[in-house]
Amino acid sequence: MNPFVYAALPIRVVFGRGKVSEAAAEAKRLGITRPLVITTSHQADSGNNIVKATGGVGFAGAAMHTPTDVTDKAIAVFNAERCDGTIALGGGSSTGLGKAIAFRTDCPQLVIPTSYAGSEMTNILGETADGAKVTKRDAKIQPEAVIYDPDLLGTLPAQFAATSGMNAIAHAVEGLYAVDGNPIVSLMAEEGIRALATALPKGKPGQDEALYGAWLCGAVLGSVSMALHHKLCHVLGGTFNMPHSETHTVILPHATAYNAVGADDAMARIARALGSKSAAGGLFDLAQRLGAPLSLKVLGMTEDQLDKAAEIAVANPYPNPRPLDRAAIRILLDNAFNGRRPA
Repeated sequence: MNPFVYAALPIRVVFGRGKVSEAAAEAKRLGITRPLVITTSHQADSGNNIVKATGGVGFAGAAMHTPTDVTDKAIAVFNAERCDGTIALGGGSSTGLGKAIAFRTDCPQLVIPTSYAGSEMTNILGETADGAKVTKRDAKIQPEAVIYDPDLLGTLPAQFAATSGMNAIAHAVEGLYAVDGNPIVSLMAEEGIRALATALPKGKPGQDEALYGAWLCGAVLGSVSMALHHKLCHVLGGTFNMPHSETHTVILPHATAYNAVGADDAMARIARALGSKSAAGGLFDLAQRLGAPLSLKVLGMTEDQLDKAAEIAVANPYPNPRPLDRAAIRILLDNAFNGRRPA
């Protein structure tokens, strides 16, 4: 066995149906007496329930890709209302805004996910400014506690559940071939993929197991470095404003196929978790079975943007199982643009 280092991230996880009712108690445990309760505009009503339960202040302005101008507005409210912590209720947009505030103020965070995004388990923050998305890691970004309540997923639209779940699987896929991977992360990654691949096709009856899988995949994301898949998605999201989970869904099979020649063990684990003969093909087939989008064209990207995306993707080198090749990545993007099934 190769030498490895594993550092578990310090975070409290409360999992179970009905556990959202413990939000006030969890906030108090963190020393939060006046939380800023963060949601998107679509989840403002749900946020108001948390505001009433905790004596907090609502901010229903979280946005995709965590724009820094939105963060500035939220911090203004945070300071004006003398808040001393955040409660983020929602998906990656709400969680990202809570992290951005914590990074700047070092306040405690409680996260209550309503999707399978998984970013609540990480010390990673991706922010967008001036048409570019920049990622950073810092201990202040890591939430102190997370409440996973499957009841909150009851109204999750089927297609968003599919793309959010595929986004979670992407964390585990890249964790299996990460340059700083280790046996513990690999166990979590394979089990997370298996749980989500099994549960997502079941719809609502599978939400408990799917949320469990998303937790594992999020823990993988927080433990190791990400590679080509996530870098490409950050380029597409930050530069071209492509939708987050949908873009992850489309890119994942193609980035996996790109790395297949450099990560044999990872591909075998992914295929086994999916119950498929092929890692990349199995991921494409799962997305298709879930009715998720399969092409960048469907998401609104134009073909003339692919060259620029390929250029940005290789501009700053980063660890990846297969060397980064601009021409090969341009072919990857063309396959993703047209929704071709990986061979």
